[in-house]
Amino acid sequence: MGSAGVEDAAAVAAFLERCAPSGDAAYGELKAVLGRLHEPTTRRAARVFLTALRPFCSGGDSLARYGFRIHDLSLLHCAHDHQFSGFQQRKKLTMMEIPSIFIPEDWSFTFYEGLNRHPDSIFRDKTVAELGCGNGWISIALAEKWSPSKVYGLDINPRAVKIAWINLYLNALDDDGLPIYDGEGKTLLDRVEFYESDLLSYCRDNKIELDRIVGCIPQILNPNPEAMSKIVTENSSEEFLYSLSNYCALQGFVEDQFGLGLIARAVEEGISVIKPMGIMIFNMGGRPGQGVCERLFRRRGFRITKLWQTKIMQAADTDISALVEIEKNSRHRFEFFMDLVGDQPVCARTAWAYMKSGGRISHALSVYSCQLRQPNQVKKIFEFLKDGFHEVSSSLDLSFDDDSVADEKIPFLAYLASFLKENKYNPCEPPAGCLNFRNLVAGFMKSYHHIPLTPDNVVVFPSRAVAIENALRLFSPALAIVDEHLTRHLPKQWLTSLAIEGKAKDTVTVIEAPRQSDLLIELIRKLKPQVVVTGMAQFEAITSAAFENLLSVTKDVGSRLFIDISEHLELSSLPSSNGVLKYLAGKTLPSHAAILCGLVKNQVYSDLEVAFAISEDAAVYRALSQTIELLEGHTSQISQHYYGCLFHELLAFQIADRHPQQERLPAEVIPQKMIGFSSSAMSTLKEAEFFIPDSKKSSVIHMDLDRSFLPVPSAVNASIFESFVRQNITESETDVRSSIQQLVKDSYGFPADGCSEILYGNTCLALFNKLALCCIQDQGTLLFPLGANGHYVSAAKFVNANTLTIPTKLESGFKIEPRVLADTLETVSRPWVYISGPTINPTGFLYSDSDIQELLSVCGKYGARVVIDTSFSGLEFQTDGWSRWNLERCLSAVNCPKPSFSVALLGELSFELTAAGHDFGFLILNDSSLVDTFHSFPSLSRPHSTLKYTFKKLLGLKNQKDEHFSNLIMEQKDTLKSRADHLIKTLEGCGWDVAGSHGGISMLAKPTAYIGKIIKVDGFDGKLDGCNIKEAILRSTGLCINSSSWTGIPDHCRFSFALESSEFERAMGCIVRFKELVLGSKAFHQINGN
Repeated sequence: MGSAGVEDAAAVAAFLERCAPSGDAAYGELKAVLGRLHEPTTRRAARVFLTALRPFCSGGDSLARYGFRIHDLSLLHCAHDHQFSGFQQRKKLTMMEIPSIFIPEDWSFTFYEGLNRHPDSIFRDKTVAELGCGNGWISIALAEKWSPSKVYGLDINPRAVKIAWINLYLNALDDDGLPIYDGEGKTLLDRVEFYESDLLSYCRDNKIELDRIVGCIPQILNPNPEAMSKIVTENSSEEFLYSLSNYCALQGFVEDQFGLGLIARAVEEGISVIKPMGIMIFNMGGRPGQGVCERLFRRRGFRITKLWQTKIMQAADTDISALVEIEKNSRHRFEFFMDLVGDQPVCARTAWAYMKSGGRISHALSVYSCQLRQPNQVKKIFEFLKDGFHEVSSSLDLSFDDDSVADEKIPFLAYLASFLKENKYNPCEPPAGCLNFRNLVAGFMKSYHHIPLTPDNVVVFPSRAVAIENALRLFSPALAIVDEHLTRHLPKQWLTSLAIEGKAKDTVTVIEAPRQSDLLIELIRKLKPQVVVTGMAQFEAITSAAFENLLSVTKDVGSRLFIDISEHLELSSLPSSNGVLKYLAGKTLPSHAAILCGLVKNQVYSDLEVAFAISEDAAVYRALSQTIELLEGHTSQISQHYYGCLFHELLAFQIADRHPQQERLPAEVIPQKMIGFSSSAMSTLKEAEFFIPDSKKSSVIHMDLDRSFLPVPSAVNASIFESFVRQNITESETDVRSSIQQLVKDSYGFPADGCSEILYGNTCLALFNKLALCCIQDQGTLLFPLGANGHYVSAAKFVNANTLTIPTKLESGFKIEPRVLADTLETVSRPWVYISGPTINPTGFLYSDSDIQELLSVCGKYGARVVIDTSFSGLEFQTDGWSRWNLERCLSAVNCPKPSFSVALLGELSFELTAAGHDFGFLILNDSSLVDTFHSFPSLSRPHSTLKYTFKKLLGLKNQKDEHFSNLIMEQKDTLKSRADHLIKTLEGCGWDVAGSHGGISMLAKPTAYIGKIIKVDGFDGKLDGCNIKEAILRSTGLCINSSSWTGIPDHCRFSFALESSEFERAMGCIVRFKELVLGSKAFHQINGN
């Protein structure tokens, strides 16, 4: 032996002697060797040293003697069914192992076998990450065989990462320390890197996008959870570090119960860093059952392929007692096998007992390849969940057997996630429908059917039934002919009258008609109805001939025509056209005709509906949109978002039409004999105040709406999102009855027992309007206090209800006084009394318990039906001296009420539950005759099951007095109080006399300093009063308030202050600017001085 050989032998002996005392000592020495390998100047000598070291530490006892060993790992053994084709035809790897890291065994060999089942191209030139890389052998073998662009071997065990680097040098350099190059002139050092990383944190932090993610991750819950809570460092004990390879800690995922929580977290982290067409490949032990393993991927939006499956022996040192405990506390059964030969699975408890008695158990081991079915959308969903909504992920279910369902729902969930993330406040949308949705409808008609509509031609309704009833109420024809398929939701009174002539003013008689056009046309000619509502038979909808004949005959007899195309509008990328749309592509729709379409054709929710009407007559579409504002308030935004997403996907798919839009023929001139709007509709539409949309030049600041634009808490958004990501929601999960009963009992002491009927509406206003119709049916008179909500008063007048005003005074906060109520009731037969409380909308004053008791006693004496509207209550922020209601006690104290006396309770959940923009109205009726009458008006727009699910969750938080949710409600009240105080100070400083506010979202103020002043601004020139000051402020500043014509109180205007913070500040600036415009800056200082 030469002198160099003697020196090498001495160095090896000294090295092994320093390693022998302990595994920690060995690790320290190996780390020093790695330092030399990392340094280019000492790299070759360090690799030669490892060559010299190997003969002394390759035996089976080396781990025990020296704390490490170096041996060959046969790659042909790992993939025995496949031809190995690496450039060097390498059949083995040289690997170092230490006791504190996972040692290659059947588990990892099976995983490598699964990887080999993929074609060679799957990894070539790709960026790959291996999770739980251990000593790095799979990362190195993968790079050796498939020449990826880069492999990142990641492990939470810092010692494993160090040893993996040593193994990389062992295989990237030959025994003489020289680089081994592949066919592309690269070494393994160019292709592989190892990093300490908790799953994919290294890639996430360094913004590395991956083509492939592979992982062999532990699946047994640690029997000693405290042990897993230790901080992982390279100085941790060998036992603890080794346990990282066998056991996993709780990860906060629903899959934790099966020991799959760590894999679940890996998958979700992988979604954020994997490229859209990327693939994940995981080794899955079959202990939890194949269905459970596969569902972990499917419910997160993956398509999966099982690449390989075998059975392996359960490691004898693995404690499965945690699985036994799970079985004890749940119905789930894990799957083990006795030895390798049994095909009948046994549960964890049986397997544990068999192991304890000396038996050996095995379990299935599968390799799954997974790819996101709609990667970009799924990524958006998980970005949203990661941003504070992790608790919703346990409800997520993106597994779909039907691709068409997945293609519809996943894009919507991605859209909803983006919408909820970007909109911290409830956006202000017109009652005619969300502008974006109407744009999408118009865009769809233009792109797919060549009909050049604008959003103004489209009016959105909650349902087709509501659209038909609203249209009939708008025209109130003495006689209407309605398609027999469309009459199911019309008021029964319209369908039972036999009188077709001499009808009373503003009432409707409906005759059912067959859909076949020749029979329908004959009826129209004979009966000469003022309105016709019909669909089209399938065979007649193919061409436009039948539609043109209907247009002609209705024009001749002076009928308005509403044609329903719901059954013929296809929401697909290759929709067939129909006769109506073909006609509209070539001709403008005549002013006497409108198109109706109910959207109920979605793949997921059979009861989720939105409808729209199309008219090209400005007066008609404006009036139709105003009926929505009066009778419904607005259409559910969530429903519009759902169908809007369908239209958006179709428009994104559509290739732009390169042919120019053909010139359409103008509409025919319609004779003047056509029926106009009903007299009650005309007067109401003329007097009522309606939504003012933004102009092209500037946006409107709305202090005139019964809506809240305060921030929507994350708890609300989480509940909304969860209601859509869930599948197979049970009926009990959407049954809000008991929750509402608890709410009204806790809040108002209202007795809603089993005999009560609880009805739900999209909005409280929709429910109120059905009550107004019940009042008409009862031949009653609806009594409103002076200063009642102008929307409700206008709605009652629109449906032609008899109304009467109960006088109120400023001194008493515009509250009804018992004596005045009694005097009013003396003059009325069949009275219906409307009371807004405890918080009065719009004044913001409060009725106390004694106040309401006195009013109910008076109503009981006169046999009045009472409608208590609580929809703006629950937001009381100034309650000194105010006593909470106890309606049960109040009602029991009413002495000898007349039989007709009853109390109906109206409510709205969105304000009190901080769910701005997601309305949910309810009505509690205790009078059976009133219930029957109410059900005779069946077109009520009801909240969808997803909203019921959402509000049941929120009601549960409130009724159980959840601390976090209670704090959110208190924060909302504090915000409203602060806004009220600020508004009062600003108004009083600008010459307004403010009535004050103790709750709710609005207050009244009198423009004392402005009345009689003459002002000339853009489009306004005149003397100011309580009515026209709204227009003057709007035109000069862009601020919109309600005038005294809305409040009904002379010279008193309404200001709603639940605005988004920046909008509120803008509004305050507008009030000051208007003061300076009218009164001048000197007057401003005088007012403040006074």
